[in-house]
Amino acid sequence: MPAGLIAAVAPGSLAARASLRPGDELVAINGCRLRDVIDVRFCGAEERLALQVRRGRRDYVIDVERQYDEPLGLDFAHPTFDGIRRCNNRCEFCFVAQMPARMRRSLYVRDDDYRYSFLFGNYVTLTNLEEPDWERVGEQHLSPLYVSVHATDVDLRRRVLHNPSAPDVMPQLRRLAGLGVDVHTQIVLVPGLNDGAHLDRSIRDLAGLHPAVRSVSVVPVGLTRFHRGACRTHTQPEMRAVFERVGNWQARLRERLGASFAYLSDEWYLRLGEEVPPAGHYDDLDLTENGVGLVRRFLDSFPDSRRNQVFSEKPGFLTLVTGTLFAPVLRRTVAHLDGVDVVPVVNRFFGDTVTVAGLLTAEDVVAQLRAHDDLGEVVCLPPAMFGGPEGQSLDGLRPQDVGHALGRRVITQ
Repeated sequence: MPAGLIAAVAPGSLAARASLRPGDELVAINGCRLRDVIDVRFCGAEERLALQVRRGRRDYVIDVERQYDEPLGLDFAHPTFDGIRRCNNRCEFCFVAQMPARMRRSLYVRDDDYRYSFLFGNYVTLTNLEEPDWERVGEQHLSPLYVSVHATDVDLRRRVLHNPSAPDVMPQLRRLAGLGVDVHTQIVLVPGLNDGAHLDRSIRDLAGLHPAVRSVSVVPVGLTRFHRGACRTHTQPEMRAVFERVGNWQARLRERLGASFAYLSDEWYLRLGEEVPPAGHYDDLDLTENGVGLVRRFLDSFPDSRRNQVFSEKPGFLTLVTGTLFAPVLRRTVAHLDGVDVVPVVNRFFGDTVTVAGLLTAEDVVAQLRAHDDLGEVVCLPPAMFGGPEGQSLDGLRPQDVGHALGRRVITQ
């Protein structure tokens, strides 16, 4: 029977008043068996709660009263209590498939769980949903969801996913629309596969479901040096062609829908040397987890960020570390500041075609900063490097480990 392992209890919270403690397991609320934190929120919204708790081998029930809008005050070891839904596709560009041996175990999990999509904005394919899942999405109104479409033509999508039994995504999206669920979609674009006329069809089909389908993010395929498939990355002329094609769609859709709808990830602009659009281009949508609008957010927030710890250090002592893609933008942004140096780190681990800061390993950072002639006394590392469990890098190190290896104070801002 699944149960939520309690990792932390907020002091003074409802859970603390109920004498819950880390190590306890929350089994049910008001008789509702709990599969994940979504059930905890859904079933725990009543004013009177009967919490079924397991402590050791003993189960018991605690009756509590909850104030309106009062949270339980619990953190759980895992957001899903019954495991994680695994992916049944075999996309050639899947990052997990491009992972070398001897990395953290969690990096080899091919997850495709609609609950993670609702909770964290993870993109899922909807290829492993069963009827009870659809009923739950409607009952608990799990909105918005984030869906990897890649192509709306069912045969082409099956080729992209390497899944001959993948369902047609368009009826699935229409069903979500009928349930009142908003959807953000993405297309990972592979040259010669789902671009050109196929991209036109996908954007057209998805725009036809607006406003239930709120957006489509167009992302270039990313491949590491461990990739063994047949697909490849874009050439500069191919990137330019996509840039212009999507730009034409944006102009038409803004006139028709009042929104750009189709959004290019920042990589297209940076690799082509184009200015990223103003904030209004993104129509108040937060798609930054997919690399859309992240540079614009940084540029617009930079004047305020100068008040924080990063820029309060003494002149001549600050080194900013980033990936090679973002380095030119960061250099231009801080060029007027005395004593601030930008060091782009080349991704030797995954290959120099991987240019984003979030995929840098601590090993590469330490090796290249040690060879830097004028390393500051304070080194600022990109927070995206440490998105793993307990704030670890992809190769399992923490910011303080990097600082120890460099003999410098390290901050992440």
